[in-house]
Amino acid sequence: MASRHERYTHGHHESVLRSHTWRNVENSADHLVPHLAPGMSLLDVGCGPGTITADLAARVSPGRVVGIDASSEVLDQAESYARGLGGSNLEFAVGDVYELEFDDGTFDVVHTHQVLHHLVDPVAALREMRRVCKPGGVVSAREADYHGMFWFPQLEGLDEWMTLYQRVHRANGGDPDAGRRVKSWALQAGFTEVEASGAMWCYTSDDEREWWGGLWADRAVKSGFATNAIEQGLATQQDLERISQAWRDWAAAPDGWLSLPHGWVLCRG
Repeated sequence: MASRHERYTHGHHESVLRSHTWRNVENSADHLVPHLAPGMSLLDVGCGPGTITADLAARVSPGRVVGIDASSEVLDQAESYARGLGGSNLEFAVGDVYELEFDDGTFDVVHTHQVLHHLVDPVAALREMRRVCKPGGVVSAREADYHGMFWFPQLEGLDEWMTLYQRVHRANGGDPDAGRRVKSWALQAGFTEVEASGAMWCYTSDDEREWWGGLWADRAVKSGFATNAIEQGLATQQDLERISQAWRDWAAAPDGWLSLPHGWVLCRG
């Protein structure tokens, strides 16, 4: 297994969680819906603030659902969110995707969303997910593809952001273009049946541009991405401020449009 000196590029600043808490099954895991049924057991790997996890738990209730994440801090938020919904079949725990603390064949479904692109060894992670999935069960993964992102107007500051984001993310051990590679990784992990396709988030209305542009304007100067960029010597504070303003300029453009493609897989065997 590869040496795993990875660092979570985004961190858990409010500007990051603003995006993560928006996610649910409909906008982030709809490819998995036909494969869910009441009573199934499910593991959500890298659950973050738990909004997708709670939605999955409601769909397979009364089946057991476990959400794990490397950050105990974000799990506190996940637990608070789940308590507010009143579900009784959902639990959270700190966990390591490379060494899942479950027996072989524990879960009917293993789900992960936007996790593999942060890992040094995504194949090893998928192999471990495969281990804890029951025979006949399904492992689901969905990953963004940042180099596939495109936008209008074509602002120089956003081109600068993309170059910097790629450099920072890769310096931290991940692959920001995982969407195009996730099928290959699943096959390398030993799955014998891999269904693969894609999806897209698109932001163009005034409210969508304000939300997406605003959160990235804040991420550019306040999140783990900003800290990493400066610590790695890849950007100055002035560079980050310029990128932040570019995101605000894009959000303010009435003809603004942006899409972020994803690749997803459903794996068996």
